[in-house]
Amino acid sequence: MYDYNKDENVGGDALDYGRSAVSEAHELTKKLIKKKIKRAQIQKEQAKAAAEAGKQSAKATAEVSKKAAEEAAKIGKALFDAGRRLVSSLVELIIENPIIAVILVVIVVCIIVLHVVKVDLLSLFGSMSESVVAGTYTAYDEDIIGVNSDYTKLEKELRKTINNTESDFPGYDEYEYQLEEIGHNPYELISYLTAAYENFTRRDMKPVIKELFDAQYNLTYTPRTETRSRTVTKYGIENGKVYSYQEIEYYTVSILKVKLNNKGLGSVIASKPLSDVQRARYNLLLETKGNKPDLFEDLYTDIEIPDDIEVPPEALTDQTFAAMIAEGEKYLGRAYVWGGSSPSQGFDCSGFVCWLLNHSGWSVGRTDCNGLKAKCTVVSAEEAKPGDLIFFKGTQKNKAGATHVGIYCGNGIMLHCGNPIQYTSIESNYYRKHFLCYGRLP
Repeated sequence: MYDYNKDENVGGDALDYGRSAVSEAHELTKKLIKKKIKRAQIQKEQAKAAAEAGKQSAKATAEVSKKAAEEAAKIGKALFDAGRRLVSSLVELIIENPIIAVILVVIVVCIIVLHVVKVDLLSLFGSMSESVVAGTYTAYDEDIIGVNSDYTKLEKELRKTINNTESDFPGYDEYEYQLEEIGHNPYELISYLTAAYENFTRRDMKPVIKELFDAQYNLTYTPRTETRSRTVTKYGIENGKVYSYQEIEYYTVSILKVKLNNKGLGSVIASKPLSDVQRARYNLLLETKGNKPDLFEDLYTDIEIPDDIEVPPEALTDQTFAAMIAEGEKYLGRAYVWGGSSPSQGFDCSGFVCWLLNHSGWSVGRTDCNGLKAKCTVVSAEEAKPGDLIFFKGTQKNKAGATHVGIYCGNGIMLHCGNPIQYTSIESNYYRKHFLCYGRLP
């Protein structure tokens, strides 16, 4: 049987427990509210204290600033008074001693000048530094020398090809040579390569120099036949007697014309599409020789040039020689131009001599030193006279035979295209060492 009295007791206990819990929660809430109110009061007091502190700080700062301004004013006034007294003293001193004013002015001017000079010197040194760099070859010397050697090798092979003409093209009755000088200015070559390719290498430049070489030289072979006549003596018999008579006979000869044109490396480079900056760089490098003037031997610069060179007056009584000299002196002082053969183009040694001969009674065309020598009869030094040609050997590396030519003028001098065109003593050590022979044209 269930005990209802027990349930009543349990319910009463639960009610009492609930009332107790509500009472405790109410007390806890009251405590929390009081704590929050107290915290708010504390924060309000703190804010009030901070505001008061701020007011006090601002007041103190204002007082300090005021005092600092007063002190600064006092110091400024003192400095102004001191400066005024100093200026006044200086003025009185200058009035009493004018020389001091001059000295002060000089000092100020010197300071200004030194400042300006300092700036200008810095600019000058900067410009000089840039110019030195721009006027210097940037490739390694071994690459520079190697590239020039490769170009010279191409020229040597060209010369060999010309020398082998008669064996390579047999069967002709005659071979006619019209050859311009073979050679180049190494400084033109390296200056161009530096301006166009900067610090180049020998390997990379092989196709470049081949292109330059092919543009500079043009070798052609032109065959032709020519009908000629000659007078021959023939014999006949009449009335039992032998008699002679002359008759014109016609015959045909086969001729191979071998012609070499040298446009000149300088002209080839002038046609290259360089920018304005590159062109200016090229001209500067050519002028400075890349700041390496001894890198290549200048074969056409005279070593010893006497001051008393003069053509013998008696030699000028020969009209042909006088005409040659008159034409040659028009071009005195002009620089040597590799492959040059005219006043507009410039001259090399053989081009200059050919020009003079062609304008004073001969017709030699345009040929090189060996071509001119082949047209001459060799004469001894004792027989040589003004108007003869004088030949030299060994003035160019890897070239056989005559390598330089001039016009002999008598008294141990010659007119030639050295560097520049000029009169030169043939008694100098250089030309004595390289002398080959004298030659006289028919």
